[in-house]
This record gives sequence, structure tokens and C-alpha cells, in this order.
Amino acid sequence: MFIRNESFESFIKSYKVVTTLVLIHIFFYIWLDWFPFLGGEEIRFLGVGQNIMIAMGEYWRIITPIFLHGGLMHMLFNSFSLVLFGPALESMLGRTRFIIAYLSTGILANIAYFFLGDDLRSHLGASGAIFGLFGIYVYMVLVRKDLIDQANSQLVMTIVVLGVIMTFINPGINILAHIFGLISGMVIAPLVLTGVRQFQQQRPIHDPDNIGFDPNRWKRRAKLKKYLVFYIVGALAIMIAFFWFVSTFLLPQLY
Repeated sequence: MFIRNESFESFIKSYKVVTTLVLIHIFFYIWLDWFPFLGGEEIRFLGVGQNIMIAMGEYWRIITPIFLHGGLMHMLFNSFSLVLFGPALESMLGRTRFIIAYLSTGILANIAYFFLGDDLRSHLGASGAIFGLFGIYVYMVLVRKDLIDQANSQLVMTIVVLGVIMTFINPGINILAHIFGLISGMVIAPLVLTGVRQFQQQRPIHDPDNIGFDPNRWKRRAKLKKYLVFYIVGALAIMIAFFWFVSTFLLPQLY
């Protein structure tokens, strides 16, 4: 379930939600940390979780911290965890239910922090949502044993135990978000796992009469590189337009 043997292109095609979430992580990290002068500082200010601001009516701060990170290692660790543990669930649940599970556990973790956390401390990161995925796996191990084999069960429980231990050892970690993300995943698991079948690893189909050469392979790669430039330019244009909208219309009304 957690060994990735797909090609890069196959991974993107098979796990579009996980890929999109990772791209969002990278996009906002680059924007906030590399281009603060293009609105990164404003987006961080508006998106970071802060209980006082939420209590004053800025309820979007319960959601936005899920997509923001405090630094390169923070972003890479959460994105790497998502790449390892997200694909199996996306395949089993389907894209819609996977998105609901991911966002709902992250939101519930932030709500728990709103009621129980420090009012003066800012928080951000996808860890609550990722621990929510762990919670769904734990529910499989404990209740839905038909969905996960013994080897993967042992691996999941080992990772969860280590994750919980590291949560309490490492300073600066949002303990409440991790723990309540895990609990939230276990709570919603019976709902999102209804009618779900065990994960089946996608394997390439080998045709004995096929020598394995694809004459269009390099054409597809060249086409992908060609459109990649347009995607990057388009993302930058959207980023600049969004910054203009926030700085021109949103910020003056809020502050």
C-alpha cells in the first residue's frame, strides 16, 4: 500500500488529489517564502491560524492553515507523508471522499485547537489532516481488518506510535492538532469507508507481443514540457491577480 513503484507520469494520472495537494503546498511555500514582496506576507498574515482572530469572526483561519507551512522542511515532510500514505486512500475512497476526509480531519483538528489551544499562538501546517489519514488507517487495523493486510497493519501502527511519540518530544509541534487529527480520522472512518474495497496496487500490464517501445513517448514528454511553461506562467499570473485583489479590496475592509 505504501511502496510507490509508479512512474512520475503514472503517479500524477492515478492520484490527482494527492498531486494537487502537494502542488498547493509547494506553491504557497514558494509564494510565502520566496516572494513575500508579491503578497506572501499578506497571505501568511491572513491564512495563519490564530484563535483570537477566529473568535473575532475570521473563520477561514480554521481552513487556510491546512495549506500553509512554516518552512521548507515542514512543507517537505508533510508533502512526503502525503505522497506515501495518501495514494492508497485516494484509490480506495475515490477522489471526492478522499478530499472530504482530508479536509474534514484537518478542520476538526483546528477546531479542537481553537477551543483548547493557546489564544496567542499562531499555527499552520497540514499535519492535522495527515494525522487524520493515519486515524483512518488505524480504524482499518482495529475494525476493518478486511481492508488492510497484516504487514501493512504492522507498518501503520509502528508509524502512528512513532508519530505520536515524536509529537510530544519535538518542541514547537502542535500537539493538539496531531492528536485530534488522529482522533478525527478514526471518528469519520466508518462513514468514508462504507462500501470500500481493499486497496489493489496498480501494476503495468505486460503484453508478451509488445517489445516495450513506445514511439510516441518522447513526443508526449516534449508536449508536457511545452505546456509546463504555460502552467507556471498561469500560476504566477493567478498569484499576482490574487495579491492585487487581497491588497486592494480585502485588506482595507478587514483592517
